[in-house]
Order: sequence, then C-alpha cells, then structure tokens
Amino acid sequence: MNIKSRLFIDHIVLTIRDIGRTKDFYTKIFGAPDYQDADSVLYLIGETKLFFTLPHGTPFPHDRFDANRVGLEHFAIGLKTIDDLKEIEQILDSGSIPHSGIHIDKHSKKEKIWLDDPDKIRVEFFIS
Repeated sequence: MNIKSRLFIDHIVLTIRDIGRTKDFYTKIFGAPDYQDADSVLYLIGETKLFFTLPHGTPFPHDRFDANRVGLEHFAIGLKTIDDLKEIEQILDSGSIPHSGIHIDKHSKKEKIWLDDPDKIRVEFFIS
C-alpha cells in the first residue's frame, strides 16, 4: 500500500491579528472552540485540528494576509453532499457572514462556497 493513502492532515496553524475577533467569527460557523487560551483558539474539523494563533514575537506593522504572496493562498474544508453545503450556507447567512453563495468551481466543476475571514484569509467549503 502507498504511504500517501495512510497520511492525513493532523493540524493547520494560521497566524491572526486578534483572538477575540477570530473566535467570534469562526464560532458562528463551527460552534464553540474545542480549546482556547490567551494566544490561540482551536476547532476540530473532522480529524484535523485548525489552530488560530497570535504571532510569535513582534508582528510587522500594518501587516495583513495577502493571497498573492508566497505562502497560503486559501484553505478548503471538504463536504460530502450538496445538502451539507446548503447547511453551511444557512449557517453563514444566519451569522451574517458575507460569502460567495453556492456556485460551480471552474476547475473541478463541483459546488463550493468561499468567504474571507476577519484577517482576509480565504476559506472554501467544497464538495469533494
């Protein structure tokens, strides 16, 4: 068996500017965090741990996320059915979170929704 088939994403850590603002935003989508301390907040997404943390050290003045820089362009959370995606759309709407609406991805030809979090990090919910 190929090693790739036995691997999975254990965790992703994203550096953000404000724990409270980020927690308020993602709690609207995922519910209460699974862990929080003064410098980070964690949500369990399936088997993957999604951490948001303050910068280690002094942040660059006026720094902000930019998908055109080297590094993260976006991250996507997979869903199995269109009904799951419609439920995410309802959650986003009820939380007054701006989003793209359900539409077809031009590359995969599958349905998705995208949104930008408070630090402008692009998040997709994608039928895989």
